[in-house]
Amino acid sequence: MLWTPGQILKTRPYRIDTILGMGGFGMTYKATHLQLNYQVVLKTPNLSLQNDAEYANFVRRFIREGQILAKFCQNAHPGIVRISDLFEEKSLYCLVMDLVVGQSLFNAVQQQGRLPDTEAVAIIRQIGEALSDVHQAGIVHRDAHPGNIMLRPNGQAVLIDFGLASELRPTIISSRHPHNPAFAPWEQHIEGSGKPTVDIYALAASLYYAVTGKVPTASLNRHFRNEALPPAKNFGVKDWVNLAIEKGMADEAEKRPQSMQYWLSYLQEPIPSTIPSVSVQLKSVLGVDYTRLRDLLAAGKWKEADGETLKVMLKAARHEKEGDFYRESIENFPCDDLRTIDQLWVKYSQGRFGFSVQKKIWLEIGGKVDYETECKLDDRVGWRKGGQWLDKSNLTWNKQAPAGHLPVGGGGGGGFGVLLSHQEL
Repeated sequence: MLWTPGQILKTRPYRIDTILGMGGFGMTYKATHLQLNYQVVLKTPNLSLQNDAEYANFVRRFIREGQILAKFCQNAHPGIVRISDLFEEKSLYCLVMDLVVGQSLFNAVQQQGRLPDTEAVAIIRQIGEALSDVHQAGIVHRDAHPGNIMLRPNGQAVLIDFGLASELRPTIISSRHPHNPAFAPWEQHIEGSGKPTVDIYALAASLYYAVTGKVPTASLNRHFRNEALPPAKNFGVKDWVNLAIEKGMADEAEKRPQSMQYWLSYLQEPIPSTIPSVSVQLKSVLGVDYTRLRDLLAAGKWKEADGETLKVMLKAARHEKEGDFYRESIENFPCDDLRTIDQLWVKYSQGRFGFSVQKKIWLEIGGKVDYETECKLDDRVGWRKGGQWLDKSNLTWNKQAPAGHLPVGGGGGGGFGVLLSHQEL
């Protein structure tokens, strides 16, 4: 143990308050900034690994991960704990992170029992989106278990305690295993894997714990002793949630989804089928021709269909010259035309896309026409990521996109909630 409660650091004006944890790679402390009088979390490499042949690489990785994660903080990524400083104290590097006020997912389940499916999925989706961004930066967390998922009072889930040296494995085993065994895949125990599929397994196992209230069967026992994982559906969990867990916790890494975004596509509640059993009648009050939109959708040309949607909506709203919509034009959008456009999208996407699909999601998150609801909707349908809105070039133009992801051609902006509130949807 390096620092003890009450100790004041020399390099920075921090007083150590308590020891929060000691893992295989790092140690964490709660500390108080003496001048500003606020609490933070300090994290250092674990000194017990100093004699490890890879220790110098652990430290370099520690510094590099701190630098990369700090870049996420520039955009105030809501799902990643914020890093504010990196300094050296007596030849030991230390990261300064926000103290997340709230409780861990582990403690929430311990106190409340298993969570409702939709609540648990909302938490896991937030962490999955954060991890997706982290993976793109070349980092694997390696320890995304319920104890490292913090829940703020406002419902925001935050991933903390990023693992050190995710591409390395110690040759000297410390007093504690470098990951939580109940939520780590077997290959991480044996090979020290640092692939994204490790985080996918851990997050799926965390979802299992959240919706069942039970710690999942250890992966080593499943792999080597053929012990079964009791299906989540045995606890009353919905089939689609159970499927997401099974996919993410597949025993062999190559049988799991290979990217976090792909796994997150399973965490979409199926939309009740409203697909017309007969051809959609291309009705229009103003004689707008919807033939091309129908043909593009039938061919699965989603991006081109989105652009065509904007064109026909501008025609139906009589705003071709302006090239944009106004609140009044949205409120008075012709019912027949809106229904035609929506039914075409719903029909040819098999119920995945369309304004009525977006409206269902909008109602689930409150159904208000305000900025906060707009942000929540954009997060759910995949138009916003890490608190930043995506431009069209970064959207997903296939059926692996989140439910309600398309169309965007006639949506977006402050008037979109007005469109979704239209009684004809």
